[in-house]
Amino acid sequence: MFLALKELKHAKLRYTLMSVIIVLIAWLVFILSGLGNGLSTLSAAAIKNLDADYVVYEDGAKATFSKSLISESLINDIKKNKEVKDATPFGAAMAAISHGKSNEEKTDVAILGIKPGGFIEPKTIEGKQLDPSIKNGVIANTTLKDKGYKLGDEIQVDGSTVKLKIIGFVENETYNHLPVLFSTLNQWRSYAYAAPGSNNGIEDAINAVVLQAPNLDAAQLDKQIDGIETVTKNAAINGMPGYMEENGTILMMLAFLIVISAFVIAVFFYVITIQKTQQFGVMKAIGASNSFITKAIVSQVFVLSVVGILIGAALTYLTALVFPENMPFDLNGTLVVLYGIALLLISLLSSLISVRQITKIDPLTALGRVE
Repeated sequence: MFLALKELKHAKLRYTLMSVIIVLIAWLVFILSGLGNGLSTLSAAAIKNLDADYVVYEDGAKATFSKSLISESLINDIKKNKEVKDATPFGAAMAAISHGKSNEEKTDVAILGIKPGGFIEPKTIEGKQLDPSIKNGVIANTTLKDKGYKLGDEIQVDGSTVKLKIIGFVENETYNHLPVLFSTLNQWRSYAYAAPGSNNGIEDAINAVVLQAPNLDAAQLDKQIDGIETVTKNAAINGMPGYMEENGTILMMLAFLIVISAFVIAVFFYVITIQKTQQFGVMKAIGASNSFITKAIVSQVFVLSVVGILIGAALTYLTALVFPENMPFDLNGTLVVLYGIALLLISLLSSLISVRQITKIDPLTALGRVE
């Protein structure tokens, strides 16, 4: 490490340029991962936030809420399974809302029907929880405030006679990239199945049943009750329309970026090593072992990488401060640590190409080149 630090201090410009390359790569990786995580959260935050283990759909729905239509009465049969701690109904519908004024811009929302007081009802940060005694009451995601909605507002659901009233606000509750309105089930049904026959004749229709059942055997529950398919919460998230395709695209971009980063870092360190062939040859001639020189090279890579990654992370958070408010950027500490470690490992592995080159250096040849 001593030799590595002395050389870093001696050739400041060369290693500063190398650090800048690592900073730019880390910056780009953190920005892209933050945008990817933000898009993922925006797409399925309302499902990710559920305090649940499994979701029950209609058989054949393939874990998609919009393809599932079952009766709320199934909950009684589901609760007969001894592993089910609790079960609650869930429904989802897309809508557009406004204050009902002429020429007013409408806002797209997702209306989620839930049981007031159930374990999937989010805690409000302002106003009241859902209360069946409050006529047409809904709790809304805070992003609707940016659209001019506030507590007590009466809102009109487009294409229907349904009118709602905002009684509370929650945060970080989005569904299919849309802000969520949490409603009572009856209120949700009055919009989702307003058209005659749209519920296929199913009484008290819902889209799914959400379960708290950490030790549940899903296959056994499916055999126990006809016409259902039970999946984990993660499978329910992956079943959201477009979720896997969106995440897959972001992950593919990150994978390519990391592979390209490894190549760029490896090439830079290799070039630097080749430039010091004579120096390493002299060191070997006076008795320096391959392991001693290798430790010096790896130490240099470690120091440069750690400094570059830390500066890249700091620049990312500073950049996030100037992003528009509606940009889906969400970079948490866990992601920073994971991608930071990945970049550090890539840098260290990339240095192995340079190390291999060092072991091939013949001191006599190197000294001859000096002559």
